[in-house]
Amino acid sequence: MPIPDWMRLPRANAPQERDATLWERCPKCSEMLYRKDLEQHLWVCSRCGHHFRMHASDRVHMLLDGEFQEIAAQVAPSDPLHWTDKRTYPAKIAADRIKSGLTEAIVVGTGTLAGQRLALGIMDFSFRGGTMGSVVGERLVRLFEHALHHHFPVVLFTASGGARMEEGMLALMQMAKSSAAVKRFTDAGNFYAVVLTDPTTGGVSASFAFQADVIIAESKASIGFAGRRVIEQTIRQRLPENFQTAEFLLEKGQIDMVVSRHELRDTLARLLGYVAPATVPA
Repeated sequence: MPIPDWMRLPRANAPQERDATLWERCPKCSEMLYRKDLEQHLWVCSRCGHHFRMHASDRVHMLLDGEFQEIAAQVAPSDPLHWTDKRTYPAKIAADRIKSGLTEAIVVGTGTLAGQRLALGIMDFSFRGGTMGSVVGERLVRLFEHALHHHFPVVLFTASGGARMEEGMLALMQMAKSSAAVKRFTDAGNFYAVVLTDPTTGGVSASFAFQADVIIAESKASIGFAGRRVIEQTIRQRLPENFQTAEFLLEKGQIDMVVSRHELRDTLARLLGYVAPATVPA
């Protein structure tokens, strides 16, 4: 199967606003960072360790040994509600495809990590805020079904603002649809690991993001369901400063580990090694 165009030129299809400048300002410490150095450091600030949001193609190249065999690339969104506000839904999709270089908010496929075969899914916040619509749900289901058939472990990276409002109830139904696919996969004794990246919120956090055998989060990632302001206004209380961060969730026992991006590949390789089929001597 040929390598997709977005994989062949990983940085050519990155978000346009980053391509327009040679420097990036860290939103955490305000340090000006040379963009090429930032890429080499996996989009992590060398001064304060802030993890920038990462393009799907960068994650694939960071993780995999070589080729990425994409699954369900032909599955594309329709316009079931004929949604329109300032722009129509198809116009929004077209604009996000140009901006992100992706066809949807998730990319799924197979490859090898440290010589171990796996099924890989990566959500990308640069496409409609990583919102979960019918295509995201369908691609997830196909990923888990493919992995179930071939007995591959699944590693999934989440980054989402929740369900996609332009698809209404169809978007909300993807929570149940994807959760059912995960259950079929794990009930058959297969391994599923998730990496929560910034941000993982809404319907994604309330479904497949927290169904994994091992739940990892990147450092300082924002993770939750509703927004901090909404919760504070509802309960009329001030929340802790680190509320809904990866480190806060680890302290409360909701995730298994917080891992720096520089250590993520080795961590995943070690986990996959634990569940790899034992080799029987000849």
